[in-house]
Formats: sequence, structure tokens, C-alpha cells
Amino acid sequence: MLAFSSIGIFMFFVPIELGGRSTILFDHAASYLVREWKTPVAVAAVLMMFYGALSPIFNGSWKKDLTNRILTLFKLAGVAITLLYLAGAAPAFLMEKDMLPFLYEKLSLPLSMIIPIGALALAFLIGFGLLEMVGVLMQPVMRRFWKTPGSSAIDAVASFVGSYSVGLLLTDQVYRAGKYTAREAAVIATGFSTVSAAFMVVVAKTLNLMEFWNFYFWSCFIITFAITAISARIPPITRINNDGGVPDRTMSWSQRLPFALESGMQVARKADKPLHILWSHFWAGVRMAAAILPSIMAIGLTGLLLAKYTPVFDALGMLLVPFTWLGGLENPLVAAKGMASGLAEMFLPAILLKEADILTRYVTAVISVSSVIFFSALIPCVLATSIPLNIKQMLLVWFQRTAIGILLAAAVGHLGLYMGWIS
Repeated sequence: MLAFSSIGIFMFFVPIELGGRSTILFDHAASYLVREWKTPVAVAAVLMMFYGALSPIFNGSWKKDLTNRILTLFKLAGVAITLLYLAGAAPAFLMEKDMLPFLYEKLSLPLSMIIPIGALALAFLIGFGLLEMVGVLMQPVMRRFWKTPGSSAIDAVASFVGSYSVGLLLTDQVYRAGKYTAREAAVIATGFSTVSAAFMVVVAKTLNLMEFWNFYFWSCFIITFAITAISARIPPITRINNDGGVPDRTMSWSQRLPFALESGMQVARKADKPLHILWSHFWAGVRMAAAILPSIMAIGLTGLLLAKYTPVFDALGMLLVPFTWLGGLENPLVAAKGMASGLAEMFLPAILLKEADILTRYVTAVISVSSVIFFSALIPCVLATSIPLNIKQMLLVWFQRTAIGILLAAAVGHLGLYMGWIS
């Protein structure tokens, strides 16, 4: 347990300087492949896009509801757009450097490598007992701060370092088993089921923050969970039924540490062969990349076009201007407009604000993760579960999380600039 978990910690949290560039190990690996093996990587990316776009048709999931039909159409459009770009046949206004070239060269290609390779690194973090050990140690604080049972600590950490889809699946299963109340399941789904750490690397790279990776990751982790502690105490979450559930197991701290260690070692004892675990995580990463890549190309392009040629995000962003102004961001209106686009797709704020000042880029990177709720993936995933949340409630929670997140991230960003942690 300690040996393999240490490998995961090293791969995720220890920056290494190679070729004059300091970043974490698996980001070096992904960047090397994209730079030195661009043609094979491009072929792999297109194949993953085809797989991601056609899977809903072959498995029938596109028939479930209108949301799945729309997302499937976006994925198919994403494949078509990518092929047009690669063939040089896209319209001239789409070939401008801040449109398809940026989406494909700076986002899709790196993402096609970062997610599968990041999944391999995550296997060491979550496959050999570290997750369960942390979950037991976190139990005393879960109820106090986030109004959820101790067992939800595993959900929270799994979602943050692993995948929101895995976290939501786990949450739905526990809720249907009667171990979470409706309110607890809603808190977890809207507060913990954020994008994975591998996605955070892509956001940080897009916003040129990899030099400050550890500051960004840990501050974003704390801010995201602080926002959840607040949103769990205000409507609409507090108006959801809270009957049922299972009480926490109580024990003293002298009992908790050895129990946590034993819980982790039990997972390590029962773990499959390391190669099998690595393969299963790698394949899960490939499937996730396949689902995300065509959506990024289509929904990302739609968002960029809306931002450039329509007032949609200007109108939505006006709701956030008071918070970007209070946060002391350099251009409150531009920042608010960019961050509002996160409702459509979590990458859009990073794309739209990639040239902003360092404070705005840091706040944007945090908001891209801590807002949690976005139409391209998480909202349809939640609607596909038994968790009693509707679109209206999720939209309200999105606004709350974004507004609170801007204020908290701006405060931490100002502190980081003053202390020299970012510059």
C-alpha cells in the first residue's frame, strides 16, 4: 500500500525539471508524445473521437432522453469538425488561430494523451488503499463541515483525484442502497463530483499555470470543498428531503488511525495484479478521453462562436460582474463573461481567458474546477442517476458555486501574489 501509493503521490505532486521546463512527471510524458510523436498521437485522437461519438449509437444510450440525443449529435459534429480541420476544408473563420487550431492543437491533442496517462498515475493513488485510508481519517470532519456521512469522504476524494463519472456512479449506488439521504446525495453530486486531477492539468497548461501546479492544485482542492460547505447550508440544497440514511460509526482518534491503516491494507491485500489495475485504469482513461474529445471540439467551438459573435455570455456574465469586481480582477466584465461560459463546458473559461493577467487566470482555473456543474457532461450524468436534482436546482447551485468561488479564489490569489507563490 505505502509503496504503490508513494509512486502515485510522486507522479502527481512532485514537479521535475526536464528540458528547462518544470512540471509533474506524467505531464512531461504527455507533452513529449504530442511533441515528438504528433502523427501517431493525432491518429489515436481521431480514433478515440470516433469511438466516443459512435459508442452511444451502438450501445443505445442516445435513446435514453433528449439530453443524450443532443450530446450524441454534438459528439458526431465534433468528429466531422475535426476531420474538416485536418483536411483544411473548414470555413476560413473557423480556421482562425483562436478557433479550431486552438481547440485541436492546444486542447484536444494534449488531452488525448494526458487523460489516459493520467489514469495510469491515478491507479497508484486510488488502487492500492490510499483512498480508503484517507476516507477513514476524514470521517470525523465530513458531517461537521459538509453535512454528509463519513463514508462520503471516499466519494469526495475519488471524484477529485479520479473522475466525476466514477464519483457519481458510486454516489448513485450508495443512495439507492439507502445509505445516503436525498440531501446528502445532492450535496455530494453537486459539491464533490468535480472534474479529475488529470483535467486540472489540462486547465493549468491552457492557462500557463503549471509552474505553480502544487499551489494551484491544493488551493483549488480547499476552495472547492469550502464552497461545498457553504452551498450545503443554503437553498436549494437545504430544501431537499433529508430523511433516512445511515449514522456514522464513532471511534476515538487512538482507534481511528490503526483502523484507517488497516482499511487501506485490506484493499491492498485484495487488489488485483498491478498490471491488471494499471490496464483497467488506462482503458477507463481512454474511454473518458473518447467521450470528452468530440464534445470539446463541438461544444467548445459553439462556445467560442457564441462568445465571439453573440451577447449570450455577456448577458450571463453580467450576473457575475459584481463578484469579479469585488474580487479585484483586472477586467471584471471580461472575466465575468469568460467564467459564465463554464456553464456550457468547463474548459471554455480557460480558452476564453488564456491571455488574461495572472490573477484572472488563477481564478479562472479554480472556477473551471470548483463550479462543478456544466452542460457538456455533469448535468446529463446527474439526470441519468436516481439523485433527486432537476436542471433548475443545478443552475441555481452553479451560480452560487461560481459566485462564491470567484470571491474565495480571488482572495487566495491575492495572497498568493503577495507571498510570491504565484507571479
